Amino acid sequence: MSAAFITATGTECGKTYLACGLAAALRRRGLKVAVSKPVISGFRRDDCAGSDPALLLAACGEAPSLDAIARISPWQFEEPLSPDMAARRCGKRIDFGAVVDHCRSRLAESGDMLLIEGIGGLMVPFDESHTVVDLIAALAIPSILVGGTYLGALSHILSAHAIFLSRALPLAAVVLNETEGASVPVDETRRSLAHFCGDVPLVRVPRRAAAENTEDFDEVATRLLSLCGG
Repeated sequence: MSAAFITATGTECGKTYLACGLAAALRRRGLKVAVSKPVISGFRRDDCAGSDPALLLAACGEAPSLDAIARISPWQFEEPLSPDMAARRCGKRIDFGAVVDHCRSRLAESGDMLLIEGIGGLMVPFDESHTVVDLIAALAIPSILVGGTYLGALSHILSAHAIFLSRALPLAAVVLNETEGASVPVDETRRSLAHFCGDVPLVRVPRRAAAENTEDFDEVATRLLSLCGG
């Protein structure tokens, strides 16, 4: 199974929005898509209908039951904090090796494309010595970096891009998810980023209420399939 890791410059940048739209675009091409968000915080079992895992499952045409959510998101924490903090709040510690093994087991399943969504930003810690980027490196799969278009986004995106370069990690695309009410023109943001991002595609995705508009995600899907040899 081919796979991609969806990460971001920070929280609330649109990882799930992008993953759902990308899943729909890939399915429209006839591909069987699977999803995973191994660690989630701010999750309430009694009110999970609008949670990230539920949205991811629905985008793949699967009913988001609690069992299905537990299958793609085994590490669930109620406190809306970074994974290490959320785990400490309930007297637990995340086993980073187990997270890697879970993702690899999902990769071994049948299907065409696995989309793994990270938690928070690229450098969010799982424990005392591992962050999201360490999971990306361990899995050795292409990533899609999601960033906003707010004032200050340039520095956040380029800092994350520099981490990818320093670790020699494959980056399929940088997705500019339009920030509502941003004072900075999206095209200007893309023009500035182009000077530093080399051959990495800079894709603009309009912020919408639903991800059924799969044409908005086709460019990301095409780039990802090309990188995966599809």
